[in-house]
Amino acid sequence: MTRTLVPRLVIAGATSGVGKTTVASGVMAALSRRGLRVQPFKAGPDYIDPSYHSLATGAPSRNLDTWILPAPPLLELFARAVGNADVAVIEGVMGLFDGRAGRSEEGSTSQLAKLLGAPVILVLDVSKMARSAGAMALGYRQFDPELNLAGFLLNRVGSDGHLQMARQAVEDATGLPVVGYLPRRDDIVLPERHLGLVPAVEGGASGEFFHCLAGQVERTVDVPALLAIATRAGPLSWRASGLFPAPPSSLELRIAVAADEAFSFYYQDNLDLLAAQGASIVPFSPIHDNVLPAGVAGVYIGGGFPELYAARLSANEALRQSLSTAIEEGIPVYAECGGLMYLTEGILDFEGAFHAMVGAIPGRTAMHRQRRRLGYATVRARRDNLLLRQGDTVRGHEFHWSDLDRPADEATGAYEVLDQDGRLEGYARENLLGSYIHLHFGSNAGLARNFVAACARWAVGDGNAKAPRVRDTEEAPERLRSFQRRTGSYSTLTAVGQNAGKGAGAQQ
Repeated sequence: MTRTLVPRLVIAGATSGVGKTTVASGVMAALSRRGLRVQPFKAGPDYIDPSYHSLATGAPSRNLDTWILPAPPLLELFARAVGNADVAVIEGVMGLFDGRAGRSEEGSTSQLAKLLGAPVILVLDVSKMARSAGAMALGYRQFDPELNLAGFLLNRVGSDGHLQMARQAVEDATGLPVVGYLPRRDDIVLPERHLGLVPAVEGGASGEFFHCLAGQVERTVDVPALLAIATRAGPLSWRASGLFPAPPSSLELRIAVAADEAFSFYYQDNLDLLAAQGASIVPFSPIHDNVLPAGVAGVYIGGGFPELYAARLSANEALRQSLSTAIEEGIPVYAECGGLMYLTEGILDFEGAFHAMVGAIPGRTAMHRQRRRLGYATVRARRDNLLLRQGDTVRGHEFHWSDLDRPADEATGAYEVLDQDGRLEGYARENLLGSYIHLHFGSNAGLARNFVAACARWAVGDGNAKAPRVRDTEEAPERLRSFQRRTGSYSTLTAVGQNAGKGAGAQQ
């Protein structure tokens, strides 16, 4: 058993939409301004909020999901990530007590806070209330006595008088401090669209935005008080869960990971776990590159917004052909959600225009004006695939506004969705796996290991002798490097492996 002593703090919201990402990112930026090494985290399966954390801190943000991840690997992943950090800041998901079900804390921010032994600061949107904020705060204070609710932060305050009324009501009702507030300001509101916030890789917020936001936090939030609360978190005990090979893998191979404006949804831990199994992550851009990176033995295409860049993806016929040829030659390819869409015959965008894609998966994907699916899912592999063996089950998450016009069938369906009446989902054949379900490789030690093993088998076989034309340099084209510098979009990719196989700066 190992113990970790890092100061830590959860910033939660009373409900969705109270501005907790803005508050959390601002606190992270303000702490970073003070020279502290801040390790950011996001509760739940969100990919977009962590991109703002990374811009605020310069460190890759990581997801902690108590429904998808069993407690032992979650604690290990947390401990490894904070090994060199001065403080950990965890942004919550939805409302503080919202999770998988109405009668269970499973998957909620409150469950995560208790598991981590972390004090909680609750963000209240008081834009349409004053004294009533005290009643709301009291309810949250009393709902779960086991939760360490340490204070409140008021958002969207309209005036000094408004602040005084809301602050007095909250503090009198709960006996807990209001550690600060943010005023109602349009210039520190993050932009949104159909899947939530606009990802940072698309320029959703600039350096000037974070400069303004951090400055506002410094002026109206008691940052030293937040640090003091974070240091009250006690030692956290954890043990190795078998995710990381011991000793670290000596295997050396390269896996290409799609990373640009269209594809940016990756769990940082997925990339680190691939690295721990011996893979070097090589970013490439389906929008900007003409060919796959040189010498890769596998391809991973995550989620994102291919529908918004469909015309540009389609216009890059050279890269589509390079990937199609590689798939025909047997290179292992794993694609999630947006990646699945890219591998189909084409995308019908919101206006009904068709854009040709790779064509490796039969059928077209069509965008809809309403969300098609959102939520957790438990899936069982219908056959051996790149990640799982037949009959293996794993938990995941899906969130998409598109559908495949050729639904999964008995011949090629990858999964049965057990909590959706056995609905068939995804597409699988020997070297290709595509699905709308996002998986966290920390939920099952075999996921990263199996994918790297498949890549290794292809690398030592005769596949490379027939490999398609590839880029003969390890560096991305200058326009891609420029995009990275401008947006920080590859913070998750450039940091891959930095903690793989390392300890957590912990005490025995």
